[in-house]
Amino acid sequence: MGFKRFLFFCFAMLLVTSFQAQDQDSLRVMSFESFMALVKKGHPLSVQANLQEEFGDATVQGARGGFDPKAYADVGQKYFKDTQYYSNIDAGVKIPTWFGLELMAGFEQNQGVFLNPESNVPSNGLWIGGVSMALGQGMFIDERRAALRGAQVYQESTLAERERLLNDLLFSAGEAYWDFFKAYNNLRIYQGALSLAQERFVGVKQSARLGDVPPIDTLEAGIQVQNRLLNLQQARLDFDNSALYLGVFLWADGMIPLELEDNTIPYLQNELTVSSAASFGQVQFLDQLVNHPELRLTNFKIEQLEIEQRWKREQLKPEINLKYQPLNERQIGENPIADYSVNNYTWGLEFNMPLFLRKERSALTLAGLKIREQELAFENKQANLQNKAQAALNMWNVTFEQISLYRRTVRDYEQLLAGERRKFETGESSLFLVNSRELSYINAQIKLVSLLAENQKAILKTNYALGILGR
Repeated sequence: MGFKRFLFFCFAMLLVTSFQAQDQDSLRVMSFESFMALVKKGHPLSVQANLQEEFGDATVQGARGGFDPKAYADVGQKYFKDTQYYSNIDAGVKIPTWFGLELMAGFEQNQGVFLNPESNVPSNGLWIGGVSMALGQGMFIDERRAALRGAQVYQESTLAERERLLNDLLFSAGEAYWDFFKAYNNLRIYQGALSLAQERFVGVKQSARLGDVPPIDTLEAGIQVQNRLLNLQQARLDFDNSALYLGVFLWADGMIPLELEDNTIPYLQNELTVSSAASFGQVQFLDQLVNHPELRLTNFKIEQLEIEQRWKREQLKPEINLKYQPLNERQIGENPIADYSVNNYTWGLEFNMPLFLRKERSALTLAGLKIREQELAFENKQANLQNKAQAALNMWNVTFEQISLYRRTVRDYEQLLAGERRKFETGESSLFLVNSRELSYINAQIKLVSLLAENQKAILKTNYALGILGR
């Protein structure tokens, strides 16, 4: 063996030894469930998703402000050449209500030499109470009530938005984990394949020295070591890159990025529990799909548009506002309503209505079109999600059956390889046939790992299509 081939062989032995030493270290298995829990707890998008509910609460609080009681005061005085022309005081509080009524209570006192006659009141002033009511437009719903109801719907939709964000995030994180699983198990397979090729190379070399096999077999055995070393290096690169990408999803408190520890590994293929979708019944499938966050968000949009449509329809009515205010003279030290009389009051009626209502009718038509647009979008989304979920369920079932079949195939290839090795040891077979059997066995293992990863991704895709990852 030449010096270069000797160095190459030493390098291969060193590489495998380093991998084996890593296997002997205390490796930490990160389960799929614990990984997803970490992502859900600390990823910035997860923290952002949790903020959605606070957005909803703040929006409702702002809309409720439209019904806050309001205090008012209007004071005006004029003095000129030691003469009080007038002193007007008008103060009180107004209380809007959910039912379209506005209550008010106040005090009015006007004094001066040059008062407007209608402003003359007793010297102690007047207590004023009253109510204003919309008899036409705004009687059943007005802008304030529409805004509050819309904010309440938005508050409910923030929960669905949170689920949608988490659903997208956890799906991407889950796919990254199963790519990590696939890369690590492939790495172990190629590590074992290189070890077998090295052992055979040593054995063939000794047999060639003794004359049991032709020297050309050492060349073929060396080529196998080279090929498998290249496969192992590529597998190592794939594993390192998958681990690097997996670390993208690991954060602390949404602010501090974390790194995956070098001794962290996923499940081993023989530790993975595989299940079928047979227990996932059609009723459960449809029930989960109806609650998909995308569909719920569309429903909330429709509900908000219906509130807007109701308000637009209300604007077709004339504005008829009635105001009534009983009056009572202020008596110092006495009950404010002691001398109340039904004959003391003010009242007013306000009427306003456009003659053609073109603006209002246009707004109502547009609101109806927007609702129809969202209803069509809902039907389209529902059909697409149903198709995606059904396709994922089909893949789930098929990969489960393929795994059961291919596990037997791997065992069969293993038995064929063992038999071929025995024949080779007794001189009844060739190194070429042994390598061929071994290559088939390695490829079968790689295929099985790929099927296991596809099966878990199919489960993930099913849950993603049903929108339940974020719940």
